[in-house]
Amino acid sequence: MGNTCNPSTQGSGSRRIMTENNFWLKKIEISISEAEKRTGRNAMNMQETYTAYLIETRSVEHTDGQSVLTDSLWRRYSEFELLRNYLLVYYPHIVVPPLPEKRAEFVWHKLSADNMDPDFVERRRIGLENFLLRVASHPILCRDKIFYLFLTQEGNWKETVNETGFQLKADSRLKALNATFRVKNPDKRFIELKHYSDELQSVIAHLLRVRARVADRLYGVYKVHGNYGRVFSEWSAIEKELGDGLQSAGHHMDVYASSIDDILEDEEHYADQLKEYLFYAEALRAVCRKHELMQYDLEMAAQDLASKKQQCEELATGTVRTFSLKGMTTKLFGQETPEQREARIKVLEEQINEGEQQLKSKNLEGREFVKNAWADIERFKEQKNRDLKEALISYAVMQISMCKKGIQVWTNAKECFSKM
Repeated sequence: MGNTCNPSTQGSGSRRIMTENNFWLKKIEISISEAEKRTGRNAMNMQETYTAYLIETRSVEHTDGQSVLTDSLWRRYSEFELLRNYLLVYYPHIVVPPLPEKRAEFVWHKLSADNMDPDFVERRRIGLENFLLRVASHPILCRDKIFYLFLTQEGNWKETVNETGFQLKADSRLKALNATFRVKNPDKRFIELKHYSDELQSVIAHLLRVRARVADRLYGVYKVHGNYGRVFSEWSAIEKELGDGLQSAGHHMDVYASSIDDILEDEEHYADQLKEYLFYAEALRAVCRKHELMQYDLEMAAQDLASKKQQCEELATGTVRTFSLKGMTTKLFGQETPEQREARIKVLEEQINEGEQQLKSKNLEGREFVKNAWADIERFKEQKNRDLKEALISYAVMQISMCKKGIQVWTNAKECFSKM
């Protein structure tokens, strides 16, 4: 396709991607500007309610001093899933960015887990935008034509994806399971990577559960401060000299108690950053599974080639070293004629030659996969370290800010008490 990408950051907003083909060359910004609840018919012709997201792409190149108009189209979550499934099949060596969760998990109990809840939809909108920006900033994925059409072609996009035949290229679960248990010479690096991804997922899941429990308790502590406000207000009604101070202190407590809702809603955004890497762990395992499948195919091809060579040798020498159904048939019904044997040897030699070429091709393919996969894994590790460091620092800063606000509330209350 000849496309290139050159991502850069636009403050806290969209990144830019540069895409190029025979028809156009421009830089665009990507954003999901809004979400909308809709009702329609599904594939089973049943009524359903779903959320659609407005994707906007805006050129930042200027023509005669004027910026090109913004293009926009609506996509639903299932279309994002289709795009990602396509990318997983066509780029098996790449750690494909994950989608945000379809339904809320690891939330504090006062937060709605309903996937139609406005707060959840807003967080998912941010997550879907982040997914597009991840793909757009990837040096290989950003060049994909299907991705470009996802951003620009509203009608018939699904048909275009299905015409690629990517679903036929997808590996079956049974084959993947066979590869996992029957590969004789697995690559230790990919075994270690799979173990790491399992451990990373386990650690982040535990961290999110701890955070949700802390949030629940924090919610309770803040809301109980509302009782301080109520009691101080009631007390102020029976005190003439102390009344104003008690009333003011009660007001500060009420403000403190009500602030926890916004605080914990903001905290969910930091949790979503951790959740992204919870799901990235599965993307890492997908690369490992693909390598197992390739290694399995390679070993099966080598085994088949060795078997044919042995058959050819046995036919040429007239000796049978292992039990075979063909050997038993020969004993029961007599020997083959020299012409029949020569014909079989010729067929086997052709199959052996074809098998050797196939084995050579699979070896080259496997080496290329490992090279490309490991390069992308290294790129992913750098991204992961940078993002998780930033998320944890931001979370710590938020906690510090929250504690400072608590100190300020009690400082204000102290001043109220001092003036009584």
